[in-house]
Amino acid sequence: MNLTLHLALWIIAGLLAAVLLVSTAKMFVPREKIASLGHGAEWVLDFSPGALRAIGALEFLAAVGLILPAVLDIAPVLVPVTATCVALLFVGAATMRLRRGEQVTVVPDLVYLVMATFVAWGRFGPESFTG
Repeated sequence: MNLTLHLALWIIAGLLAAVLLVSTAKMFVPREKIASLGHGAEWVLDFSPGALRAIGALEFLAAVGLILPAVLDIAPVLVPVTATCVALLFVGAATMRLRRGEQVTVVPDLVYLVMATFVAWGRFGPESFTG
């Protein structure tokens, strides 16, 4: 076991989970209030409240799936599967931002995409919980 890689994967998974949990605010805060936060938040107006709740619910499940299966040692293979799904979520987010012409605000989504891909790679490969 490479302790440095193992620790880095835990830290990055934890950071991603925190980002996803914060992002679930769209389930509870009116989209008009979110959009008033600035240019990078106006995208919420392109989605219905129901779609925003669905996205928020998926983000909550992703946050849980990045951490709990490994901590509880119940189906830990779900961690890299979840990380793969999170990477796909951020591919969609980056695509949406680029279509809206928000090149500057796409950078955090790309960083999160790289982080999720790193967790998926690490947990499917060299630091697998099941191997």
